[in-house]
Amino acid sequence: MNILHVYTTYLELRRSLEILRILLKHGLREWFYKTAWGKRRLRRAPKARTEAKTTPERLRATIEDLGPTFVKFGQILADRPDVLSERFRKELKHLQSHVLPMDDKEAVRLIENELNGPLTAFFSEFDPHCLASASIGQVYQGRLLDGQPVVVKIQRPHIADQIKLDIYLLRFIARKFVKAYPDFAYMDVSGFVDEFSEQITLELDYYNEAENLARFGRMFAENPEVHIPAVYAQYTTKRLLVMEKVQGIAPDRLEDLRAAGMDLHQVAVNGANALLKMILEEGFFHADPHPGNIFIEQGNVVSFIDFGMTGVLRPKEMNFIADFCLSFTRKNPRAMCKALLTVCGMSHYADADELEFELDTLMKRYGAMPLEQINFAGLMQSSIHIMVKHRLKVPSDMFTLAKALLTLQKFAGDLDPDIALLPLVMPYAKKLVGYRFDPRKMATDAVDTVLDYRSLVKGLPGQIGEILDKLKEGKIRHEVEIRDLGPVNRNIRQVGYRIVTAVLLVGLFIGAIMMMTYLPDLSYGRWLFWISLILIFWSLFGSFFRKIRK
Repeated sequence: MNILHVYTTYLELRRSLEILRILLKHGLREWFYKTAWGKRRLRRAPKARTEAKTTPERLRATIEDLGPTFVKFGQILADRPDVLSERFRKELKHLQSHVLPMDDKEAVRLIENELNGPLTAFFSEFDPHCLASASIGQVYQGRLLDGQPVVVKIQRPHIADQIKLDIYLLRFIARKFVKAYPDFAYMDVSGFVDEFSEQITLELDYYNEAENLARFGRMFAENPEVHIPAVYAQYTTKRLLVMEKVQGIAPDRLEDLRAAGMDLHQVAVNGANALLKMILEEGFFHADPHPGNIFIEQGNVVSFIDFGMTGVLRPKEMNFIADFCLSFTRKNPRAMCKALLTVCGMSHYADADELEFELDTLMKRYGAMPLEQINFAGLMQSSIHIMVKHRLKVPSDMFTLAKALLTLQKFAGDLDPDIALLPLVMPYAKKLVGYRFDPRKMATDAVDTVLDYRSLVKGLPGQIGEILDKLKEGKIRHEVEIRDLGPVNRNIRQVGYRIVTAVLLVGLFIGAIMMMTYLPDLSYGRWLFWISLILIFWSLFGSFFRKIRK
């Protein structure tokens, strides 16, 4: 018999009973105070009024009792208006992870197990007292043998097994919820639980955080205004992370920053530019840039820590931010509407006129302000609320992005109340749009389009043959007989070539118009416009004369 397996089973059973006890305690109390007897007690007993909280408060208390997995889940739910209503999300924003630190001796034993040796073999100094404690890991500080100051993050024992069991329970609850409330199927609660499971599983693997550190380090290697701490891969394992210790001041300690001679405005600009570069240039960003994860070093250098939670943007989501910002500054609600529908994967939407009207109202509300006074994070948040209201499928990373932007707005606003994000966003947005109309990229896209249509035309005869085979087998009721496929194939190829030509010419023409509109400084936009227009007229006249000759 495997003793480790028996012990793991025992832990899972104990955790299951604990969860059941907590749910029964809060569930029965919630039910009791909704009965006539419970309501009478509320009127008569002051103590009962203290115990009987609102349903959102009861939900928050239940989540806090359930432990770190559910607390993290609730914190993410607080930023998802597509899943929970405003009154529940407002309460869940108060969730706090009250996690007692594990015994220091136990933590040191775990560190030595991961290193396969005593601490003295790796550290010249090591503080055995916990520096910080979190739900998944615990942090210590020390010095390597070469004198480099480091922080050491060690994962709590058995936390992975506990989280796996909790996720299993969350999936069970999500399935029951969808079955009990089919009208809420559009919220995709099960998909949300799966996304959370994937995210927290990555956080459990410290190799993932080490890779994130290395990636951000390369991203800002040439930027002296941003510092990403180095990771010591030779000491890092799945449950242990050793990284450079950051020596700096937290950004919410304004008096200390001033006393150290920091320029608060420049610090705000450096932090904003760092996050905007992550979002609009790399599509890979720090998902939780709150003051506890940022330090300010000498020279107004902004240093980020804790890269366990990151966000990833697809090209269409990055393009959405750029198109949305440019459309807003040009007061074009139709283009804003198109940008929203594109990022939600909607080519046609029945209520597009209503969506455009609401965006126009939003634009007019913000449009009365100067560009420097517009709350960009609030604008994005309002736009996401409109998308949720219309039950559009918003990509999950857009909610992470909105949270990061709100955190950034608060970070920069606390340092310099006069700073505005939108003017800082615009250069990145224009650069992103300019990249889409770069001649080399347009040429590459045109070649890809030609190859796609070539494959389509080349494959059509085979597909037609497959249809004919199905006709012969009786799988299609209508009987069609084509004896000679030669002329058909030739006509299909001719039609395909004409389609390819039309797509390329129209694409060049539209691209030229957009370049002249959005990038008037590029001189070749006007040349491309006239060349494409001449080629379109040439093709039309050629087609017209061919018909006359026939």
